[in-house]
Amino acid sequence: MQQDDTSEDLFGRIDPPAMLARTERWAAINSGTGNLAGLAEVAGLLADAFSALPGEVTLEEPAPVTAISPDGAEIEKAHGRHMVLRVRPDAQRRFLLTGHMDTVYPADHPFQALTRIDADTLGGPGTADMKGGIAVILEALTAFEADEAAPRVGYDVMINSDEETGSLSSAPLISRLAQGKYAALTYEPSALPDGTLAHARGGSGNYSVTVTGRSAHAGRNPLDGRNAVVAAARLAVALKALHSDELSVNPAKIDGGSANNVVPDHAVLRFNIRPRGTAAAERFQADFARMVDEISGELEVALAVHGGITRPPKPVDPKAQKLFDLVKACGAELKQDIGWRDSGGVCDGNNIAACGVPVVDTLGVRGGSIHSPEEYMIVSSLAERAQLSALVLHRLASGDVL
Repeated sequence: MQQDDTSEDLFGRIDPPAMLARTERWAAINSGTGNLAGLAEVAGLLADAFSALPGEVTLEEPAPVTAISPDGAEIEKAHGRHMVLRVRPDAQRRFLLTGHMDTVYPADHPFQALTRIDADTLGGPGTADMKGGIAVILEALTAFEADEAAPRVGYDVMINSDEETGSLSSAPLISRLAQGKYAALTYEPSALPDGTLAHARGGSGNYSVTVTGRSAHAGRNPLDGRNAVVAAARLAVALKALHSDELSVNPAKIDGGSANNVVPDHAVLRFNIRPRGTAAAERFQADFARMVDEISGELEVALAVHGGITRPPKPVDPKAQKLFDLVKACGAELKQDIGWRDSGGVCDGNNIAACGVPVVDTLGVRGGSIHSPEEYMIVSSLAERAQLSALVLHRLASGDVL
């Protein structure tokens, strides 16, 4: 791939100090998924920043989401609003760029401050995952808008508020925005600090199973009871037995029980699954339904299932591979060595791929130790990744490359 004058012009518009300043400002505000005030503050700043691009910015209301409380009640779970920018919605060829404003650090988490570890390393909550990635989106699009190819295409940008907990309140929005898109770029941090991309991904599902039994005195008439904790434990053991190379199953928690002299009539089992492919997901669903029927019949308890597979497995089909190859070629032009590897993690790229849209979902900054108090971002990667995305967008807009 030969570099042309247009792509060269893009790079001079990248402003690394401005990118770093934005990242620091956004990361200084706690925006854990449950911190609605912090999310609202960040959403407002993002709306202001992205309004510099030639489109309409809106803050979209979250879809309703319910969860199961420890006592088995289905309760509504509040979420923040999601930022959306729509540019040239009538263009024939359009792209989707996505990121998330939420982090895994709640408002009372001790990891709140930014620290300059060295000249090229910034530590802090959300620096890599993924407020640095949001800065890359904005800068790449700002540069791309000066490209002569830009007016021929359009794009949507979505920054959601709930990616870290599965994007349950933004999944319908992601699905709507993905429809008809030529390609999608998602700005999770790179899979490795050297810039390696995540390739194929497995899927993920979270479940809560409420068990209703019958209470009785543990000494006088235990046989009259139906032990909900035992049923939940039986199900947990049976689920773990499904674990294989193609399916990871993690029974995570059992709530329930009461006094030691009472047969417990209530329990809630929570577990996560990670199917590597669609076939494994389908086998699990059949096996799980059979287990629920067998345990409820054998132990005479009622089992109510909440949840499901919310991140479908993300294979890489030929069209998606062409997008990866394009990113690699653009990286080579910029003297960036881009590789990839399969990942057991999940993200909004799973949801986008399920809509039939080719996606590369780790185009954000280089960094590491995400989801921990050692999270850091490599500062120079802000400009690197903005240049890479600007060139990828230029290529996508300039010809039929997929």
